[in-house]
Formats: sequence, C-alpha cells, structure tokens
Amino acid sequence: MKRNTISPTRAENYAEWYQQVVDAAELAENSPVRGCMVIKPWGHALWENMQRELDDMFKETGHRNAYFPLLIPKSLLEKEAEHVDGFAKECAVVTHHRLIHAADGSLIPDPAAELEEPLIIRPTSETIVGVMFAKWIQSYRDLPLLINQWANVVRWEMRTRLFLRTSEFLWQEGHTAHETESEAREEATRMLDIYTRFVEDYLAIPVIRGVNSDSERFPGAIDTYAIEAMMGDCKALQAGTSHFLGQNFAKAAGIEFQGRERGSRQFAWTTSWGASTRLIGALIMVHGDDDGIVLPPRIAPAQVVILPVHRSEDARVLVDEYVDVVASRLRSMRFADRKIRVEIDRRELRGGQKQWEWIKKGVPIRLEIGLRDKESASVTLSRRDRESSGKMSVSFADLPETVMSLFDEIQHGCFERARQLFGRYKDNEHGQIFPRDSWRRMRRDCNIAFVRHQRTGGRSRLPAQPRQRI
Repeated sequence: MKRNTISPTRAENYAEWYQQVVDAAELAENSPVRGCMVIKPWGHALWENMQRELDDMFKETGHRNAYFPLLIPKSLLEKEAEHVDGFAKECAVVTHHRLIHAADGSLIPDPAAELEEPLIIRPTSETIVGVMFAKWIQSYRDLPLLINQWANVVRWEMRTRLFLRTSEFLWQEGHTAHETESEAREEATRMLDIYTRFVEDYLAIPVIRGVNSDSERFPGAIDTYAIEAMMGDCKALQAGTSHFLGQNFAKAAGIEFQGRERGSRQFAWTTSWGASTRLIGALIMVHGDDDGIVLPPRIAPAQVVILPVHRSEDARVLVDEYVDVVASRLRSMRFADRKIRVEIDRRELRGGQKQWEWIKKGVPIRLEIGLRDKESASVTLSRRDRESSGKMSVSFADLPETVMSLFDEIQHGCFERARQLFGRYKDNEHGQIFPRDSWRRMRRDCNIAFVRHQRTGGRSRLPAQPRQRI
C-alpha cells in the first residue's frame, strides 16, 4: 500500500489536507496577528515569479507601475456611496497617531493624539487613485492613463485560510482612465485576456470567463468580468477580476478633462483589475496531491534541484565538482524565455529526507548525482508528476534536451489533468466571455452554487460533493 507524506489525504479531509500541504511545502504559516500570514521564502519566491510574468505582460500593453498610500482618509471612501457600502464591514481604521503609557505601564492610544479624520487601511485603492488621476488628467491628450500597483491590502476577516482568505494579502491592482466608454470596456476585457493567458499558460489552470451578476459585481462598478477555475474539490475559485467602472468613480473624484471640441468638458471612463496571492492557493488545490504540491515548470521557484550523494570527504569533493558543471550547463539554458532555475541542496541530511522535502515543495525535476554518475558522465533523474520511485539515468550529453522536453511535457500534463476537472463548458471556443445569462445558465446546469469569498471573488461547490469549508 502506497504511503503518503500528507495526512489526512484529499479524500479524507480536503480542508485539512490543504492546510497540511501549505505547511509541508513551507509556503506560509499563521502569524501572531490574527487573520494574517507569514509568507515563507518558498511561497514568496512563487509569488515573485507570478509578479515577474504578470508585470512583463502589463508593461507590454503600456502600463506603468506606481505606488499609492496605504492610508486613505475616510472622506474619500465616502464619496462613492455604493463603494463604501461594499467595503464598510471589512475596513480597518486608524484613529490615533501616538501611544502613551497608562498608569499600569501598558500602552494605550494618547487621547490627545486622536486624528481629526480617521484613516482607512486600504481595502482597495480606487478612491485615492481617483484623487491623483483628477490632478494628472486635464486634457484628452493625457489619456489613456494606464497604472498598476503592487501592494498589500487589508480586509478584515473573521474566518481565515492561508492564501485563500486572510485579513491582509498581497496583490496587484490596475487602474486606468480613458476618453471613451468603448476604450475603457476594451481595456477591461484586454486585462481579462492577460489574466486568462497567465493562469492557463503559466499556472496550467484552465479557466472560464464571464460577467458577474449584479450581486457579485465589484461595489461601484458597471460590469465585473471574471475568470473562474475549478479546484480539486469541485469548488470554483475566482482567479482574477477586471472591472468596468463607467464614470462613477470619475464623477466622485472629479476626473474631468477638456474634450476634443473647444470648450467641452467630460468625465473620464475608468477601469480597475486585480489578482492576488490567492493564486498560490489555486495552484495547491488544482495541482496538489497526497505528497504535497506539484508545480508547473513555468512558475516553479526552482525547476531543477540537484542532490549530491556521497559517503566520504574525497567523494564529496569529486561529486561537488561534477554537480557544479551540471548546474552551470542547465543555468545557461532558457525555458519559456527565462534562465532555468537550479537549486543545489548540499545540506548534510539523509538522502531520503532531502528527496521528500523537495517532493513536498513540488520541484518539477530532481537530479541525484553520486560518484558513479560522475564516472559515467550521467545523472539520475526523477520527475515530480510521476511516482517517487520512478527514476531514469540520463547522460550529461543528453541532459539539456531531456530537461527541456520534460518541462514541456510536465507543463502540458499539469494543464490536461486540471482540464479534467472541467465539464463540457470548457469545450467552448477558447477566449469566449460568457454574458450574464449564459454565465448563470452555466452555473445552474453544472449545479454550481457560488459562495462569497473576499471582495475579489467567490468560491463555489458542487452539492454532490461533501462540503469542506476553505
């Protein structure tokens, strides 16, 4: 009977399995701050790879990065009534700017240091961005204005789950302003195209595109476009959203400009769009198994890990020399327009322990190199998406071609296995966006009932499956 490193298994308790994979892969852990997480180096490296790929895609389409304040005056949030109503219950509020010691020695807010106006820790940045856009946009010649921000946000949560639902999380939020409605709508769908391409081509997760219902629409938006992905427990996760805001936020913030006709004034048409560290949760739930996470090569922090094997100091020196040669050869190569990422694990640990640590972390390819491998100019190769006992010997001369071929095969295999989670609707024309009526019909026909999850989206479940709260 096959033994697994993760207990309980997915079939036994999916929610607890998820938590154990996060822990075993050293992705994140709960912090002393209720509802907040510490993203550990392996998890943050995964997020950095996502940032790098998305950031390149944004810049290719003319967007530039900027940064806006973490603290937002309450009066700004109040300018857009529907927006503030949607976020009011999730806001963290700063009311004082100084602490003092109480009589018992504890720290308390200084009553004399109460702020004239409370400051909201940003749940999203539409309001503060709108104020700045109103200063920057004076004429139609200043448009379009295409801005992205990499930041953290706070939305107070009572029940949390690492990466999926936390009070603080990392994300990117794009904000754009346009001269016409058609240009703004085109931008909103263009960004949905980018999210679709990234999630499918890099995370190897197939998605369905649609327009959210009124009840699931971003507060203050005219339309919210979304991509939904099916998780391993037959629940859907909203993996990215793009909002057509119309002129609602422009009117609230005074984003008005001189039009093309002399003397004419008009309000800008705006959009916003975002994706977050929730994508790491999606990777786990789509590509995880009962031994940990399985990472698609295009996004893995390390695509190859080399494990030196030796039993004496003399052997160690010889093996390490060969390991460096193999690593250098692989690092000189490129996959998906990036240098191949190679990790060498020289820790003084038992070989089996090191093997299983990297299996749990999901590295696509493991190379064991011992003295015999050096003498035969070969390596012993294992792949994460296959049984851990399956190994193959590959000559040094054939290694580059073998690794590149396996990367393509593993990436494609991850996507194809994930595609099996989808029903007949994924067979529709690639890139199709379902209108609201078709979106609702798809959910009804697939027996999907969506459950609210943070403000950037929702999760759903198939009633035929036992419900696990994530």
